[in-house]
Amino acid sequence: MGNILKNVRLAGERTLPMCQDTGVQTFFVEVGADFPHIRELKGLITNAVRRATSEIPIRPNAVHPFTNKNSGDNTGMHLPYITWEIVDGDEVTITAFPKGGGSENASALGMLNPGVGVKGIKKFIVEHIVRMGGKPCPPTIVGVGIGGGADLSLKIGKRALLRPVGMRSEDEGAAALEEELIEALNATGIGPMGLGGKTTVLDVHVELAHRHPASLPVGIVVQCWADRRSKIVISPDWKVRRL
Repeated sequence: MGNILKNVRLAGERTLPMCQDTGVQTFFVEVGADFPHIRELKGLITNAVRRATSEIPIRPNAVHPFTNKNSGDNTGMHLPYITWEIVDGDEVTITAFPKGGGSENASALGMLNPGVGVKGIKKFIVEHIVRMGGKPCPPTIVGVGIGGGADLSLKIGKRALLRPVGMRSEDEGAAALEEELIEALNATGIGPMGLGGKTTVLDVHVELAHRHPASLPVGIVVQCWADRRSKIVISPDWKVRRL
């Protein structure tokens, strides 16, 4: 943990990435229904990714799934990955959330029998995180989406990672499960970088969606210790403020 904290400090002092894997450039965009520049947003975000890749620079991580050819600028088919949501108002909120490959590889989908209940959900999550060990670069933040369909459970699991560490779910049952999972996962002894210790997870965030009676999807999306994000709000006159 001491080495991780030292790394974070040095990265800030030297204006360098705190991990060489600068991730897949992922964005969550809440667009006000009355924001007048909606048509321009996708192009602006894509160009911003190209510029960041070149100027910061960040590592180009977008490769063709068959040929492995790198696009060189972190853009490509369906990249940057953007999740859109229409909300009230005339502003747009953009959250940048670079997602590293090591933690993404620790994602999992379980299509559980609804009869297993909360106990079965907890068992599935704990067994999966234990099986991953040090691969996702712990201590991690674990996002869990429960319900919906297969795709929706993973989507809300990833969105759950945007919640600040320490903020519990508004749903009483989900909040209780979060606390139970934090205790159980930190008792595994996996520890920082899988080297052993009391801190395997920094937090667990659970999000819920109504589901089909015959289906109980559980999506697990893991974020490594390098939990990077940035959020801005853009007004109709292009003024920008950071959150």
